Amino acid sequence: MPRNVRKLRDEDVNPCLEEMDASRMCLEANDYNRDMCTQYFLRYKMCRKFWNNIMIQRRRNGISPNMPTAKDRKEILEEYKEKPY
Repeated sequence: MPRNVRKLRDEDVNPCLEEMDASRMCLEANDYNRDMCTQYFLRYKMCRKFWNNIMIQRRRNGISPNMPTAKDRKEILEEYKEKPY
């Protein structure tokens, strides 16, 4: 597997892996008709926006690494009753 694909599939690097897979599966199930998968694309976009804001906030606060690990992200999401995206 190429390095960039491996990086994209890594849970510690990509916080929206689940949403990315769901949108890809939707496309495959609907013969790549993008209109049928709008909801999945929006959810992925909102996920990326949420974690980007977390990353910016951590950078401002001097917390390293900028992107929380998969374990840390689960703890962050537990603060919410449901996923914020």
